[in-house]
Amino acid sequence: MDNLIFSLDIGTRSIIGLVAEYLGDGVINVYASSIREHKRRNMYDGQIHDIEAVARTVKEIVDDLENQTGLKLKNVSIAAAGRALKTKKIFIEKDIIPSRLITNRDIEMLDLEAIQKAQGQINENSNESNYYSIGHSVVDYYLNGDRIDKLQDHRGEKIGVELLVTFLPQIVVESLYSVIAKVGLEVSTITLEPIAAINIAIKEELRLLNLALVDIGAGTTDIAITRAGQIIAYAMTSTAGDEITEELARKLLLDFNTSEALKVKLSEVHEHEFIDIVGINHHAKTEEIVHQLEEIINKIALEISEKILEYNDKPPSAVFLLGGSSQMPGLREAIAGRLNLKKERVSIRDIYNEKNIHGLDEKGPHMITPVGIVLEGSKGMDRHFINIEFNGQEIKIFNMDSIKVSDVLVLTKFSPRDLLPKRGKDFVYYLNDEKKVIRGKEGTVPEVLINGVQASLQTTIYNGDKLEITESIVDNNETIKLYDILPRERYIIFEDRRIKTIKSILVNGQPAEANMEIPEEARIVTDEIISLRDFINSYSSLTNKFLVNGVEVHMDYILKDGDYIERVMVKQDSREEKPKEGKFIKLVINSKIERFKYFKDKFVFTDVFDYIDFDLSKVQGKLVLKINDKDAGYTDELNNGDILDVYWK
Repeated sequence: MDNLIFSLDIGTRSIIGLVAEYLGDGVINVYASSIREHKRRNMYDGQIHDIEAVARTVKEIVDDLENQTGLKLKNVSIAAAGRALKTKKIFIEKDIIPSRLITNRDIEMLDLEAIQKAQGQINENSNESNYYSIGHSVVDYYLNGDRIDKLQDHRGEKIGVELLVTFLPQIVVESLYSVIAKVGLEVSTITLEPIAAINIAIKEELRLLNLALVDIGAGTTDIAITRAGQIIAYAMTSTAGDEITEELARKLLLDFNTSEALKVKLSEVHEHEFIDIVGINHHAKTEEIVHQLEEIINKIALEISEKILEYNDKPPSAVFLLGGSSQMPGLREAIAGRLNLKKERVSIRDIYNEKNIHGLDEKGPHMITPVGIVLEGSKGMDRHFINIEFNGQEIKIFNMDSIKVSDVLVLTKFSPRDLLPKRGKDFVYYLNDEKKVIRGKEGTVPEVLINGVQASLQTTIYNGDKLEITESIVDNNETIKLYDILPRERYIIFEDRRIKTIKSILVNGQPAEANMEIPEEARIVTDEIISLRDFINSYSSLTNKFLVNGVEVHMDYILKDGDYIERVMVKQDSREEKPKEGKFIKLVINSKIERFKYFKDKFVFTDVFDYIDFDLSKVQGKLVLKINDKDAGYTDELNNGDILDVYWK
């Protein structure tokens, strides 16, 4: 009998103990069972308040089971209450580089940042011990504010994610361990009550469906929602069986214990006899009593339905009810109505219907969780906590079905930024008094290693594994040379002559040597031919006409490397009058002071475009022209000192 498993379901109203054996293929033989109610309220909403009193009740169960089996019980499988879990819906959005494809690591880091943000909010609003993440599911991804199924390989400016993240407070586990230690037992396995219940109530082949498991206990109602083979959310409502008991006591003038006994009988018999606190004997039918409880039944159904919709965003495919209070007449129908489901889609799961469970005398939906704890206990002795080494530090983690590297990073508050390559120091210099920056080069990409082997944030981690995240290595000793800043040679061609456009270079006031090393904060000054006007002023006369690459361009055309400039001689006709002397006009155009020479009687707005670099051929919206902050037209005359604004709107 070495394979026997001792399971305890420590509930708010009662404690259930089983000694059983798992035979494989879902078959369980139960050899002994024991149920004890708390003598007083030692637990509230699944949380142990009086450890000593709960330990005494557990000891009674242990003694009873040892007497039934003739065995000495040493190890026990237990479960943490689902009502202790908290599920947080969180949304984050972050900027990304538009030109770069979104990678799987970008998505993993986005999820990790969302989980850590949710964890921070949970811990900030809690007066108890810290909560840590035990699982999450993606609700939606977003690209540039719009929902998208998959982010990978897209480009955009912003990515976002909405997650459902579930957290467990450490204090819940600690109080359970304290009770077990007081009765001289050791915890062999620990799971969560909703997981234990699902193992029995919802077969594995059904878990791909969107289902809600609702455990209606005495103090609270626990809800677990499944989708795609996993539990995506946990929730809890504060209304449950005790509210029905209390309402029954008020309506019929009964003490709490009599009211509780009557409530249980409502699902078993059709006629009832009871005595109120005044001593009057009553006879009533079930439907008459239930009619008086319609308000509280509808309230419980409403709260359950609202919680399911809050975390599932829509009615599930089906709802499975567990717990003693799930048998309350009219409750199943009320939940179905609130969720707009057919009545048969809301089902009470009773251990009686489980053909693979043998030897269990006590039947009912309240027995599903204890049997589920047996099944969880059969999976091995390493189900409670696992120990790993993370960057040389020992870490203990509550063991769920699958622990990923990302779960460890959330627990340890590892910054997602440390998964990105670091960038080297920026290099700053000044070119012709304008500050310039050469961004530091990216360092190595941090590696995720498990036992020295390359892994990812989604890799499953096991007991005893060594997890390491290497640091990004950057090179801050890189030197910047002159030709990293300026071209080795840039020239134009004029009359078949190659003319260097950079005439001279000074670095910190001294002539530059060929491809010399440039110190930080260096001031570089160049004597350079930049525009066609600069070239003409240096090499020719304004009386000539010039073409660049065979095309006539304006005087402020920016010369490019290799441009071909040719001069077209303008012949003077002796019969024509001498050209008038040019006039000068000084204008402020888009906050820049400009001075132009012209040969017309008047200078109008449209003439400006012959001098400035503004391409009218590429329409980019509505063209706005303003003179001295007033709307203007192409033919408006300009005067010396006018302030012009020219832009696309």
